[in-house]
Amino acid sequence: MNKKNYQKELEKIILQNQKEEKVPTLLLHSCCAPCSSYCIAYLSDYFHITIFYYNPNITDKEEYQKRVEEQKRFIAMYPSKYPVQFQEGTYEPERFFEITRGYENLPEGGERCFHCYELRLKEAARIAKEQNFDYFTTTLSISPLKNAQKLNEIGEKLSREWEVSYLYSDFKKKEGYKQSIQLSKEYALYRQDYCGCIFSKRQREKEKIEQENRK
Repeated sequence: MNKKNYQKELEKIILQNQKEEKVPTLLLHSCCAPCSSYCIAYLSDYFHITIFYYNPNITDKEEYQKRVEEQKRFIAMYPSKYPVQFQEGTYEPERFFEITRGYENLPEGGERCFHCYELRLKEAARIAKEQNFDYFTTTLSISPLKNAQKLNEIGEKLSREWEVSYLYSDFKKKEGYKQSIQLSKEYALYRQDYCGCIFSKRQREKEKIEQENRK
């Protein structure tokens, strides 16, 4: 079975909305300001975006708050065609630990991460339905470390469950990740070297030690 080209699917949706002269509303789940930078730059020409910051995976409260403020700062600075709004979800790390119980020792990018994707996307779908957004999606697919096919499969499933349209995405396409790095430098955004959870932080620290030992 051929994999869907999610970037082309997104382009089809944008083109159809343009033909119909529509500027739909989009609830865009964001994991952090750097990852959202390119997504906002790209999508804000075609959608009325509300950034939904819901990341219970971020274990450390101080780190969580730092990322929230950086997200707000970027939105305030970036000259988007259509104004971008910000909405913060509830900070509830206990939910993350509950859904990842038993998966603590798996490497990053596996089953534990898939549960985390679904936790965050499910909340985005719920909010999108309750607040009558035309679409919902996430910035997560911009990362080379995130499984875009799995993210879109989860998005499709939740779209059916919540009866709200999911916007296909693979934002790393068309050098999206590279452009996010450039925008992060341009706006001096705080970038992290781990996704946010304690498990990814430990893995990154272990990798750094191993790299030092190989020198």
